[in-house]
Amino acid sequence: MNRQPIVVALRALRQTLLGPDAPPGRPLAARWPRLAPYAAPAGLLAALGLFSITLTVESEWALPMPVAVLFAAMTVAPLLALPRRPLLAWRLTVLALLICTFNAPADQAWPWTPPLALGSIAVLAVVVARVDRPVLAWVVTISTVPVFALVHPANRVPVLLLLGALAIVGDLIRRNRLSRRALAAQTELSEREQERRAVLEERTRIAREMHDVVAHHMSLIAVQAETAPYRLTNVPAPAAAEFVAIAASARDALNDMRRLLGVLRSESTGPQTAPQPDLTDLGAMVDAARRAGMPVTLDAGPVDDGQVPAPVGLAAYRIVQEGLANAARHAAGAAVRVTVHADQSTLGVRVQNAPPDDGRARPETELDAGHGVTGMRERATSLGGTFSAGPLPDGGYAVAAELPYDTESGDR
Repeated sequence: MNRQPIVVALRALRQTLLGPDAPPGRPLAARWPRLAPYAAPAGLLAALGLFSITLTVESEWALPMPVAVLFAAMTVAPLLALPRRPLLAWRLTVLALLICTFNAPADQAWPWTPPLALGSIAVLAVVVARVDRPVLAWVVTISTVPVFALVHPANRVPVLLLLGALAIVGDLIRRNRLSRRALAAQTELSEREQERRAVLEERTRIAREMHDVVAHHMSLIAVQAETAPYRLTNVPAPAAAEFVAIAASARDALNDMRRLLGVLRSESTGPQTAPQPDLTDLGAMVDAARRAGMPVTLDAGPVDDGQVPAPVGLAAYRIVQEGLANAARHAAGAAVRVTVHADQSTLGVRVQNAPPDDGRARPETELDAGHGVTGMRERATSLGGTFSAGPLPDGGYAVAAELPYDTESGDR
């Protein structure tokens, strides 16, 4: 025999009668902060008013004053405990329903005063929305005891139907509240995960930029230090040893930096050891796009290999790469023109596509909703350049960047 349901029912009964109270609802100060300072005075005035009304009604029953005051206090007490102690308020309500009946006149249709009856309904409505289902079942069951024992048989059915309706609605409210809390917790968890991913992506970007800038110059230092004894004549032995030590230190620094960058990169990928692309790889990228079916035209002026620094060349490559990807995604089949020109201190990059085959012009905010335009803009602004993206009058789309650089730094 499975005793688990019996154990659960007995635990719920103990919780209902003697256990700790149900968790309180959301504080009034959090829901209505402007009304919170007035809640206590308003509640006290309402309690005093209900106490006076109950005394007035019970005076018609010809009760002694001490008994009338006691019954009025038992009517008001559950409502005072209801906001913070709903189960305690329900227990006091059941006790009041059982006690305040014995002195009711025989000619009364209901054994309770209207304030007590309405207050009991309010207490029950709040309790059934706060407790779980096993406790809810006991609360409704025990609440029917005064109904069967004291209510006239002609009035029992409406009262029982009201109890059932309150139980169903209260359970639905409780489940909805729990679902909203779970959804809020999941939303908060998702936001934290997005923040974590954003941090990892930022680490990846920092690692990439550090590798592009620092590793390039550290490699030059190592190479120049290693080749100095062969390029220079009559180098003393101590100086040659210094050059060797400089080269060894530079390479050690490179190895340490690469290990550190491996930590800064995203958790799902290890350190990237492949060479970073530059302007010389634009032709290969355009050829790959043509093989994929994109009608791409490359207009790249003569660019000295030593003129454009590596970070600027990498940024231009990535901007063209993202521009081609956006054109393929949003204007499939449209002709694309890539223009790259360099002058003495600026590298200009422009990716322009014709209108899509369906003739629909893309909204100006269509690309801005994603991360592609944001990434291109960050690359340009991180180098002190400018970036623009937007639709053209003919329905096409263009992204353009101006990437400045120091000619003397590029020559080095």
